[in-house]
Amino acid sequence: MNRMEPMPQTLPRLKCLVVDDLDENLLALSALLRRDDVEVLTARSGPEALELLLAHDVALAFLDVQMPEMDGFELAELIRGSERTRDVPLIFVTAGGRDPYRLFKGYESGAVDFLYKPIDPFILRNKAEVFFDLHRQKQMLREEIRERTEALRFNEMFMAVLSHDLRNPLSALLNSAHLLQMGSKEPMVQETGARMVATGRRMGRMIEDLLDITRARLAGGIPVAPVATDLGAIVERVVHEQRALHPSRCIDVQRNADLSGRWDPERLSQVASNLIGNALQHGTAGEPVLVRLDGSDRSAVTLAVENAGAIDPTILPHVFDPFRGVQREAKRGDGLGLGLYIVREIVEAHGGTVTAQSNVERRTTFTALLPRTARRSSAT
Repeated sequence: MNRMEPMPQTLPRLKCLVVDDLDENLLALSALLRRDDVEVLTARSGPEALELLLAHDVALAFLDVQMPEMDGFELAELIRGSERTRDVPLIFVTAGGRDPYRLFKGYESGAVDFLYKPIDPFILRNKAEVFFDLHRQKQMLREEIRERTEALRFNEMFMAVLSHDLRNPLSALLNSAHLLQMGSKEPMVQETGARMVATGRRMGRMIEDLLDITRARLAGGIPVAPVATDLGAIVERVVHEQRALHPSRCIDVQRNADLSGRWDPERLSQVASNLIGNALQHGTAGEPVLVRLDGSDRSAVTLAVENAGAIDPTILPHVFDPFRGVQREAKRGDGLGLGLYIVREIVEAHGGTVTAQSNVERRTTFTALLPRTARRSSAT
């Protein structure tokens, strides 16, 4: 298969502004600056120059210092005062002497250089070329960022569509595995069916994670639908499921005060499942996982999951980044590294915060603080 070469991008012509109240000066400077890839804009006054700057993306501006009504210094201050034009390089052109006060005033008003009349064409062209090259590099960088942003959005949309469409064939495979188990009592068939079911469910969790990350990136956050919810009941259900999956591990739950609020129960179930599953997976084997629920604060409820074992200080600041799980040891990998990222997105969608702490006593704690009333976010 032949590799497709990228299409060459044609960047727009550069634009240079020359401001002078004398026609002969405009003509002379325009003739020196004009070339195939440069368009020279001319203005005979400050107001006319400001109008051109609002309409055009200018790479460089030459301002005559001595002009009636509005001199070059005043014009420069107005250019620097506008968000759109403040980064346009300004070169003053003057027939006056090298007065230190005028130099100071010029640089203070935003000039990058001075040119003195009579102007040396070689110096003019070389100074202009430096700023033209810089502007061209900025144009190319902006275009590259635009193309990469577009490609990233396309990839995320593709991932969303693919993840969504994978659910149907995966459901068919899971149903077939269940039928296989029901249709035979042979130990080998039962074992094969159970392995297919377990693998299918793991793939299903990965697909849901991919869907969640695309929802978060494309829709500006994971949607939540808050209803009256008991966080304690949600966590107890998740703990029961995790104990069934990890019968040799100990999970202790501590509850305190009122644990009710208005949250999305399905999303909070994801939060609890990911945090407890993460503690079981990465915590020290044989040590219990502690889940603490605290509703003593009237405005918020805290969910904290603690396990034995420390996180590398270099990794700790990035534990909520997507795909950070792929940096861990392959033998401990159990997914795409999206679990903690999704936890953060869900908690923040509820208006809360989630933090990670790991101390010298080799204990790690993830703490989610949830306002009792979450803001509503419509599903996409």
